[in-house]
Order: sequence, then C-alpha cells, then structure tokens
Amino acid sequence: MRAIPALFATLLVASAAAADSAEWTVDPSHSQIGFSVSHLVVSTVKGHFKEFSAKAKLDDADPTKSVVDVSIPVNSISTGDDKRDAHLKSADFFDAANFPNIVFHSTKIARVGGQKFKVDGELTIHGVTKPVKLDGTLSQPVKSPWGKDVRGAEIFGKIKRSEYGLTWNKALDGGGFVVGDDVKLEIAVELNK
Repeated sequence: MRAIPALFATLLVASAAAADSAEWTVDPSHSQIGFSVSHLVVSTVKGHFKEFSAKAKLDDADPTKSVVDVSIPVNSISTGDDKRDAHLKSADFFDAANFPNIVFHSTKIARVGGQKFKVDGELTIHGVTKPVKLDGTLSQPVKSPWGKDVRGAEIFGKIKRSEYGLTWNKALDGGGFVVGDDVKLEIAVELNK
C-alpha cells in the first residue's frame, strides 16, 4: 500500500518538472539577428540575416537544463547594399557556396540575476567552430491576444571574424584596415511556445 502514495508523489514531481521545461520557437517576423562592424576605422556598418530558424528548450526552474539551437543561411545576409552583400557571400568572406549556414548550439545557460543570463555555446562560421560567451535577457511569458504564450529574448556578444577564417582586408594609408576584426552581435527574438 505504501508503494501507491510513493508512486503518485514521483509522478507529481515528474509532471511538475516537465511543466517547467518547454519548447519555444522563434517568430521570425518579430525577430532579428543583427551584427555591426567597423568600416574604414571611422564608421560602422550594420547588417542582419533575413532568414534563420531557432528552437529553445527553456527550463525556468533550472536554466542550466535549457538548450538553444540556431541555424542561419549565409545567403540571407543583408547590409542594405547588394554589391557588399555579394562580396560578403563570396569566398573572400563567408564563402556561402561551401559553407551555407552559420550554426549556434548552447552548451551552458546560467541566470546571473533577475532576467539576465550568460549563454555559452559553440558558434560555427565558415566551417570553423569556436566557443563563444554571450550576455542575454529573457522576459517572463505573456499571453498574446491570439492565445499564444510569448516571451522575448535579447542577446549580445562580440567575436573576432579572423578566428573564423574571415580574413579579407585592405590596409589604409593612414593606419588601420578597411574592415574591423571585432564583430558585435545584436539579437532580439520573440519566442512562441
């Protein structure tokens, strides 16, 4: 007889744990994966990717059990200039013909206070995979007027493009280079349960 209450308690704990963990997908029409990089040492060029897919398994009770996966087609890059976009897709930069996707997989997610998180992961660009550390925020879920559970996330970080084999550049007469090495990542996504 004691086994029945123990079994019931185990099932309750398991279902409560499952309720804390949920699958979320990105709503691309309300999201953007953007970047910015120095140009000619005096200005900044911003761009984004028009296409991407992402899934997140989020565990609010224990964020360390959360996982995020993102895939970005390189050919969807957009900087507002067709000629520059074509150059970025070429073998000088991303080489989209041979390395069609940028991929991110989280390896560790930790809450650092309130809605702030640290996200460690592996980023693959141009066939090179490197560890990255990102900072992020995650809102609490809200119910949309259409009955969906929705939440927002913002993620920021910085990488060196040269570490991924994106080394094309030209030196400037007065010092510096045409394209900076540091690339800032600026991501804002809306997630649907």
